[in-house]
Amino acid sequence: MALTEEFLSDEIHPIDIVETLAEHHEWDFDRVAEDQIAMAVEGQWRTYSITLAWSPYDETLRLICSFEMEPPEDAMSELYAGLNAVNDRCWAGSFSYWAEPKLMVYRYGLVLSGGQSASPEQIDTMISAAVLSSERYYPAFQLVAWAGKTAEEALQIAIAEAYGRA
Repeated sequence: MALTEEFLSDEIHPIDIVETLAEHHEWDFDRVAEDQIAMAVEGQWRTYSITLAWSPYDETLRLICSFEMEPPEDAMSELYAGLNAVNDRCWAGSFSYWAEPKLMVYRYGLVLSGGQSASPEQIDTMISAAVLSSERYYPAFQLVAWAGKTAEEALQIAIAEAYGRA
């Protein structure tokens, strides 16, 4: 059954869709407010904190996927170079480092202007892309922060998509 089949009305609130997806995937979640939900999604490297919020003002469903990271101060300039290199490779969403809370953050906004509705498949893809991008680049960020690798050296180990079978 397609995810869309669970929703019969075109006027379903996007966060209601996210809540149904979280239940479907058995993710821990908390409906923070009518327009916001927070989830914990388990990855290979770590558990990612994902928050989705609906902004009716600009009709955007905003996703933030974050994980803690406390790089040493002397690694920060290379980490920022790594962020720029990673963002050059990301077509949907982008990474930034929030220094005060010590969080690496992947952000994406789905614009639904003109009264458009998000489909469950679109939202599921948003969440999957956030986790897959975080999983792909997490080792590179760690190598820059803790192993003294340059951004380009670290990106060489970023997990590439596999094609075919082994």
